[in-house]
This record gives sequence, C-alpha cells and structure tokens, in this order.
Amino acid sequence: MATNGEEQQTQAGRHQEVGHKSLLQSDALYQYILETSVYPREPEAMKELREVTAKHPWNIMTTSADEGQFLNLLLKLINAKNTMEIGVYTGYSLLATALALPDDGKILAMDVNRENFELGLPSIQKAGVAHKIDFREGPAMPVLDQLLEEGKHGTFDFIFVDADKDNYLNYHKRLIELVKVGGVIGYDNTLWNGSVVAPPDAPLRKYVRYYRDFVMELNKALAIDPRIEICQLPVGDGITICRRIS
Repeated sequence: MATNGEEQQTQAGRHQEVGHKSLLQSDALYQYILETSVYPREPEAMKELREVTAKHPWNIMTTSADEGQFLNLLLKLINAKNTMEIGVYTGYSLLATALALPDDGKILAMDVNRENFELGLPSIQKAGVAHKIDFREGPAMPVLDQLLEEGKHGTFDFIFVDADKDNYLNYHKRLIELVKVGGVIGYDNTLWNGSVVAPPDAPLRKYVRYYRDFVMELNKALAIDPRIEICQLPVGDGITICRRIS
C-alpha cells in the first residue's frame, strides 16, 4: 500500500495539461513535446480557446494541444476543403481544422450541446474563420442519413469523429460512403485511456468501462475493413486515421 508521500509524488508527476491523455510513460517527455514543438507554433486563438476550455468542468473532453497540431497539419497535407466534425465540445479541434482550410473551405460541425460550442465561438470569430463553420445542434445520425438521401456520397475530404463511442460503428457505416475515395476519416479515443489492454477485472472508471467494448469493437472492424487503409497513433487518447481506398 502506497504511503502518503508516495501518493503525493504520484499526483505531482501527473501532467496537468487539459486534455492530456497521452500514453507516453514520462510526463516530462510529453512536456518537452509541448514546449518544444507545440506551444511555440500554436496560434493565439487556439491558445486562448485552450485556456478558456481549461476552466470548464468537462475539460477532459477537449482535444489535446498536440493532437490539434497534428490535425491542422494533416488537413494541409491532404489539401482538405470540405470537411465534417462529429462532436465539437468547445471547438479546439474545430478551430484547428478551420485554420487549416482555405478561405472558401467548409466544416459541417455537429454536437448535441450548443452551449459548449458558443463558449469557444468568440475565439473562433477572433481567428476570422467562423464563416467556414456550419454548426448543427443535435444528434449527427439523422444529418448523415439526410446527406446520403440527398446523394452527397463521396463529397467530403476529411471527417473527424470525437463523439458518442457507442455509435462509432454506426457512424462509420455512413461516413465511409460520404468521404471521397482518397479522403480521410479520423476516429478519436481509439485507445480509450489505455483500457483496451486492461484485464477484465481492472479497476476502471464507470464511463471508461462502459465504452471500452464499443471502442474495441470499432478497432477490430477498422482493422479488417477492405475499403480503407489505417494508421492508429498514440497521440492524445489514440487516434485512428482511415484513408478510403475503394
């Protein structure tokens, strides 16, 4: 059993960055990445939004700064223009996306909570990219079905999913039709706090245990889907990048 001193040392060693869910074993190494490569290049509006989000009671839901940087660069590399985001929260990843798109780029952004989105909206407006965002409040599934009914197959360059994990497979069935061949889908939280390798009797938080099976089911499905090629990265809480090939 740990002593009080050991417990305090453990607490002190845990990284305090909001959204930090990195699987790096050393907090010092993660801090090095942030201070050397991420923070010096972070746009002022993203920094402001990150700090605003840090004060929110659900701040663990935010995209980490290193993942935001990764998404921003990825979108530039694939020359994305027409994108979608399912699960917005306060909009850190949304802002990273908007900043990467050309001035006439578009993001269809969906979340069940407009209040959280509006918390980050001033930072998005200050960055001059609010005109790129079409925010829809409510569940994403009806919107996806409507897009398919309207014949919007293969019209999205990039889609980012960071929402209800128990619907990830349902999303995938629709998104694989909506993203273009050569386009990319990013699924967030695919390592789910590292719980995907935890033993059955591991002491997990209730929400972690509940969603773990859905995440693992998605990972297995993506691994054998012949329509995509994938790369699962230990960035943030794990992100799986899927490129549609057929």
